[in-house]
Amino acid sequence: MVNVYVGLGSNLDNPRAHVTRAIQELSQLAHCELLLSSKLYSSKPVGPQDQDDFVNAVVLLITELEAHDLLDQLQALEQQHQRVRERHWGPRTLDLDMLLFGEQCISSSRLSVPHPEMKNRAFVLAPLVELSPELTMPDGTSLQQLLNQCPIDDLTCLEP
Repeated sequence: MVNVYVGLGSNLDNPRAHVTRAIQELSQLAHCELLLSSKLYSSKPVGPQDQDDFVNAVVLLITELEAHDLLDQLQALEQQHQRVRERHWGPRTLDLDMLLFGEQCISSSRLSVPHPEMKNRAFVLAPLVELSPELTMPDGTSLQQLLNQCPIDDLTCLEP
């Protein structure tokens, strides 16, 4: 069994509902168990600013699946939410990103883990640190240290 952190995001068609429903759906994935889910956060979009703010969260799963098999399940879940890829960093009903897959470093045409941009994104780092304050990247870098270096101006926690 492997610990996997998955980032969730949405900014279309009631984003809070998409993220909340996706967390429930992740708890029902075959060969996976949902251990923890973060609070919901709001953030400005990365890239084009002509779109609504995002609702974000992170979950911790344990799985017996291989990384690419889990990726297939995550992408199928995005499709169930009618995810359309019209432009890079564009609006979406649901985005699921595999952030960390145990201590593994994976680089393929379909998957890069750790997620290559996570260290620059407070909307990923804040919920990750909320779930696992002592968590480190596979190279030993503290996620708390990365969060301390990341601007968090536009990040708002949506829950008490």
